[in-house]
Amino acid sequence: MLENVSAERPHPTKDVTQHVGYLLKRTQAALRGAMDKVLREHGLTVPQYATLELLALHPGMSNADLARATFVTRQSGNVVLRGLQEAGLITRPATADHGRARPARLTEEGDARLAAVQAAVYAVEQRMVDAIPAQRLAALLADLDRMAAALEE
Repeated sequence: MLENVSAERPHPTKDVTQHVGYLLKRTQAALRGAMDKVLREHGLTVPQYATLELLALHPGMSNADLARATFVTRQSGNVVLRGLQEAGLITRPATADHGRARPARLTEEGDARLAAVQAAVYAVEQRMVDAIPAQRLAALLADLDRMAAALEE
């Protein structure tokens, strides 16, 4: 039987819906829903879009690197890459030059699809950012980065 132990709360509120973690998750869920909606119109998922964005910035990333950067497992990352390759949006060599890494690159169609959807996705993020005073954005970004780093230790 569990003892009635009173855990010390990280901040004064007793309402879990006002805890930092809850509010972060609510924000993430709202962002994901808004992104899903605009990406669906372009035949993409959030992981596919994120992969296209990353490959535009860093051509030749491996599946393992892309999976880490898009917060999915390697297996899920491989499914994303296969889907993008079948859609003609990326290209990967049939075999790896060394090891198992098969670097991915955007095709012309991938560049075009990314360009077509970026404005819609950026508008979603802008709606979110517009909800806070502009002078607080840099501090918010720094705080979020520090919070993530504290949990990754």
